Amino acid sequence: MKILVFGAGALGVYFGGRLLEVGQDVAFFVREKRAEQLKKEGLKIVSPEGDFESRDVSIYTSRQQVQSADLIILSVKGYHLDTVIPQIVALVEQTGACVLPLLNGIEHIEKLQEAVGKEKVMGGLATIVATLNKEGHVEHTNPTSTLKYGALHSEQAHICAQLEEIQHQLKSNVIREDDILKHLWMKYAFITALSGITSAMQLPSGFIGSNPATLSVAKKVVHEMSTLAEKEGVPLTDAEVDGIINMLLGFKKEATSSMHQDLRKGLPIEIEHLQGGALRLAAKYEVEIPVIETLYGVLKPYEFGRPEQ
Repeated sequence: MKILVFGAGALGVYFGGRLLEVGQDVAFFVREKRAEQLKKEGLKIVSPEGDFESRDVSIYTSRQQVQSADLIILSVKGYHLDTVIPQIVALVEQTGACVLPLLNGIEHIEKLQEAVGKEKVMGGLATIVATLNKEGHVEHTNPTSTLKYGALHSEQAHICAQLEEIQHQLKSNVIREDDILKHLWMKYAFITALSGITSAMQLPSGFIGSNPATLSVAKKVVHEMSTLAEKEGVPLTDAEVDGIINMLLGFKKEATSSMHQDLRKGLPIEIEHLQGGALRLAAKYEVEIPVIETLYGVLKPYEFGRPEQ
């Protein structure tokens, strides 16, 4: 199986690197500047799950360089999706590959299906706390990482089977899920709460449970997301909702969301992809999600980076 990782941020390099580590045929599709950095500094992962380094990395910067691919792992930020979709369309037409998106949220699934066909878009999600340092190397800080994937169309069964054959070799929790849509919604509820609250209070996730008022906000966000999931035909059980809330309380005190990290650095944030996406679904079904709406309003000025004063 030939795997093309589209995007070489911390998430893409981490999971692409883990696949490379066990001998898989992996290449990275990146921008020119990132390609130069990877060629100069190499691919390096520093992680509690095990360090890995390679200077023998296949790097592409244009689709003309890509000869073949069976799977495209899409690991870009949500606000870059519309920009990269034409490239994904061209790569799928050129190679016939399936696409495994690891973006947060849910709207990207439909966008990609409309662009390349339902039979080509799998369901996937990743959970990891990691950043790139100045050399472009991955610094993974939480104890473990998780990648879940599953078929959204019967034609994807063969790719899922190939991934399942190798998943236990990887130094990560890689899991095939039969009901991947439910897992996507659970992650969406979790990340909407985590990103919104850490960014709004501008404190790490350990402070979510530090007082009853903040914890109450987290619980309300998760329940609002559960309402949207049910409207979309993916009901979450009470136990699953409680599990999401417990996950929010399970981080080390210094850990935080990628949105909070980006906000602190003055970078764009995924406010439209996450909280904005929830608001669009709420409008579609004519339901109220006042807590998410408040978080959205507080964070919207930071959408394109720290605003000038």
